[in-house]
Amino acid sequence: MPKNKRMIAVAIAAAAALVVSGCSSKASQSKGTTTNVGASSGSKVSIMVGGLNKQIYLPFMLAQQLGYYKDQGLNVALSDEPAGVDATTNILSGKVDGVGGFYDHTIALQGLGQAAESVVSMLVTPGEVELCRNDLKIQIKSPADWKGRNLGITDLGSSTDFLTQFLAQKNGVDPKNIHRLGVQSGATLIGAMTHKNVDCAMTTEPTVSQLLASNQAYILLDMRTSAGAAQALGGEYPATSLYMSTAYVQKNPVIVQKLVNAYVKTLQWINTHTGAEITDKMPADYYAGAGKAAYISALDSEKGIYNPTGIMPPNGPPTNLKVLSAFNKDVMGKNIDLSKTYTDQFVHAAK
Repeated sequence: MPKNKRMIAVAIAAAAALVVSGCSSKASQSKGTTTNVGASSGSKVSIMVGGLNKQIYLPFMLAQQLGYYKDQGLNVALSDEPAGVDATTNILSGKVDGVGGFYDHTIALQGLGQAAESVVSMLVTPGEVELCRNDLKIQIKSPADWKGRNLGITDLGSSTDFLTQFLAQKNGVDPKNIHRLGVQSGATLIGAMTHKNVDCAMTTEPTVSQLLASNQAYILLDMRTSAGAAQALGGEYPATSLYMSTAYVQKNPVIVQKLVNAYVKTLQWINTHTGAEITDKMPADYYAGAGKAAYISALDSEKGIYNPTGIMPPNGPPTNLKVLSAFNKDVMGKNIDLSKTYTDQFVHAAK
């Protein structure tokens, strides 16, 4: 078995052990599961989310918990796919109607000749944190020290993969000289760190709080704030969005508008409530691993990641393109029309 695959297998086995011992959230292990969360009747919509229990994707489940899908007459099926790249594959094959994932995938898809667009922007920063094992604190002080290192990402082709390669190159390390391993998040990633299969990993809350609380890791880079994202990536980097194929948007504008209505209202609700109030609306297994208090604390500290309006930050898409153009062969040298990778028309019309 090749070394990388063997290491991933060990990480997954370790994660399974953690699940048995009750150290992870069931939601983090729900790959491929589908939940009908809207009205019992109404317009049917299927949305695949790149990790439903991650705080960066919180609006998708919160909209259901608040009853906003039902209010719009929608019958929404949310499915959980820990890696955004797999969700993108499913939208291209027509298996799902939309994806809850990072906006940058629409740029990468255009580079491949595929038309997809974000219809509502939910995060104004990536909300990602680069953590490294505590025993490497002296050896790894920046991405410039990554040469030859094993770096955890959700999966190859994911947004964490994009960001990891960019950060390596920006800091003078050829992406060819790092080993990127798909370890997802939650228990799987924690297992990979525990067994030293990865040296550093990019992840989000609540996994960040779990690793910091157990004193297993330290923060190398923090992109949960606009300042942190700008320092790491060179500018505003809008992340989580609902994106759909352009063909679907053009064919189903009424359904898209209802979805955007629900999400704009959810983003406004997040902006006017505390971390504790938001957490009380979420399923208990979403914070079981980190613990409710840690989940609330993490949410309060990073509430600024959520886009209060749903409108795409105007200075964001050029930063996303710059990042992908630095290393992604599907985008490099391509004439990318950013105006076709997102639309604000539905957000402006939302009530």
